[in-house]
Amino acid sequence: MNDYDFLVIGAGIAGASVAAHLAERARVCVLEMEDRPGYHTTGRSASSYEPNYGPEAIQILTRLAGPFFFNPPKDFADGDLYQRRGSMFLEGPGQEAGTEIYLKTAKGIRELSPVEIVKLHPAIRRDYAKRAFYDEVTGDLDVDLLHRGYLRLFKQRGGRLQLNAGVEELTHLDGKWQAVTRAGNFSAPVVINAAGAWGDVVAAKAGVAPIGITPKRRSIGVIPVNGYADFMKWPFACDIGETWYAKPQSGRLLVSSADQTPVEPHDAYADDEAVATGIANMMEATTIEVTRIEPKWGGLRTFSKDKVPVAGFDVNARGFFWLVGQGGYGIQSSPALSRLAAALAMRAALPDDIAASEFKLETILPSRFAS
Repeated sequence: MNDYDFLVIGAGIAGASVAAHLAERARVCVLEMEDRPGYHTTGRSASSYEPNYGPEAIQILTRLAGPFFFNPPKDFADGDLYQRRGSMFLEGPGQEAGTEIYLKTAKGIRELSPVEIVKLHPAIRRDYAKRAFYDEVTGDLDVDLLHRGYLRLFKQRGGRLQLNAGVEELTHLDGKWQAVTRAGNFSAPVVINAAGAWGDVVAAKAGVAPIGITPKRRSIGVIPVNGYADFMKWPFACDIGETWYAKPQSGRLLVSSADQTPVEPHDAYADDEAVATGIANMMEATTIEVTRIEPKWGGLRTFSKDKVPVAGFDVNARGFFWLVGQGGYGIQSSPALSRLAAALAMRAALPDDIAASEFKLETILPSRFAS
């Protein structure tokens, strides 16, 4: 039996980052069902650093993650994790109510004049947006560098990553969780469920009541842009009603309808209708002519019932720790959420910056779903 202090199920950004912190003080093994880490959600994320995106709890954690992205630890990554881009939020027709909600929590933004909108993003139609807001702090995140950095740190600290180790059985015996996998048997007093879309599936194998995790598919279309030589300098653009967004990346434009289609956990693929809807909505907002769609891809974003991540020990299952439901915010919040989760898993004091912030711990604990 391979015996550890912590078993982490899932090697995506959630599992890799929390494992890296835990391995500094404990014996940790990460069990990954695929033949490479981050295959599903993490490996298909075109993530941005968006401190005004998501529920209030996520916004706080994302802002706390900012210093890590801007100035990562020495030797963590062999390149920049963050590249400033800026984001433009446009009030499309009939989206006045959404603007009021957005302005309640948004920080560090400024409202744009019609002239500024066109200067920043020449393709936006002059009659599309009644109001627009700009967040200059947002930027592109290198998801691959971030994920590899955490995995490298985990291994440097003595952690073990076991691939092709999907959990087949998970039982609690004599104070330890016993995991039966294709790669062998493993045990630890604490198991951290960082299985993403498979979070409730893992819980069921452990005899733990599900908390209502819902995987939702996000479909992305990739298009070339003609007639705008400097389009790679454009900001991320989206409407406040979240019916479309567009982001320059790798010499193309990523376009989505921001779809959130509930699905079963699976190897996600792009939905043609969702891609077409996103492109149609973008074309209503811009003068971009779409002549062809290049590779399409889909990913899974996994949500809890209130769309806030879940981190903490299950109230009824000893040593069973939830770390799921990051939604579309898992990358941008990971430097803060992973430190918070590691502290909770080790029953230690919260990190100073999180304890000193306006973050409310009860918003993230699984006990909020207990009946």
